[in-house]
Amino acid sequence: MTLPTRVKLVDVGPRDGLQNEKQPVPAAVKVALVQRLQDAGLSEIEVTSFVSPKWVPQMADNAEVMAGITRKPGVRYSVLTPNLQGFEAALKTRPDEIVVFASASEAFSQKNINCSIAESIARFAPVVEAAKAVGIYVRGAMSCTVGCPYEGEVAPERVDYLAGLMRGIGVQHVGVADTIGVGTPLKVQRALEATLKHYDLNDVSGHFHDTYGQALANTLISLQMGVWQFDTSVAGLGGCPYAKGATGNVATEDVVYLLHGMGIDTGIDLDQLIDAGQFISDFLQRKPNSRAATALLNKRAA
Repeated sequence: MTLPTRVKLVDVGPRDGLQNEKQPVPAAVKVALVQRLQDAGLSEIEVTSFVSPKWVPQMADNAEVMAGITRKPGVRYSVLTPNLQGFEAALKTRPDEIVVFASASEAFSQKNINCSIAESIARFAPVVEAAKAVGIYVRGAMSCTVGCPYEGEVAPERVDYLAGLMRGIGVQHVGVADTIGVGTPLKVQRALEATLKHYDLNDVSGHFHDTYGQALANTLISLQMGVWQFDTSVAGLGGCPYAKGATGNVATEDVVYLLHGMGIDTGIDLDQLIDAGQFISDFLQRKPNSRAATALLNKRAA
């Protein structure tokens, strides 16, 4: 078993984490969160999304947030762009990377974006082409790779199919996402193996939700396979809309605690990261959704 010596984390809290919050989060707070994350050592941050404010009102301030960030050398700022219109709006804000997304489940694709998997890929093809033409890196998020709220279990063959389509339109990197957090290590391993038929190990990341408390176990098996890039969310921001009251994205703090405990370098200062999580949790008037942060904050208080 050869574990990676270094792991890169993409904090998706400002985008994926905050997008489902009912209360409006002002642009200034989002900017302050991004600043705190980069000060803590995060070198990849998913900042916002350029989607219609009709569908995601929380992200209506996307351009303002991107303009408000004091960019730090060596940090990559990414944005979600669901279509060409979104990409053109995003382009004005100079993102380093764009994210396109598709589902491994046909039912989820239909319910989420009202089209089939193949149709969603056809929609993204011109976006990918336009981004690469101006030197912007393209990451693809593959949702529901182990389970779907409508279809139930998702077969690895579906992941294989989707990864092939992503590769076909020129997506440079893909994230294997357990969107509803039902995955267990062997299921996640099979989804990753299906993806690795199309992508190099260096171009694949894990994106795990902690709905059933399996995210760290799924992270560990991915590490054992050599995966060294993961999406995480500060303070565990982002619920699981398909499992009422359940946690969503795995907390960055918990993953950093795990990695540092295994002697794996992240370049992240855990104390500063906990402060960033505390900052946004205070604004949202709730406790951070991170076991490690809770334990270490209690230790500080004592």
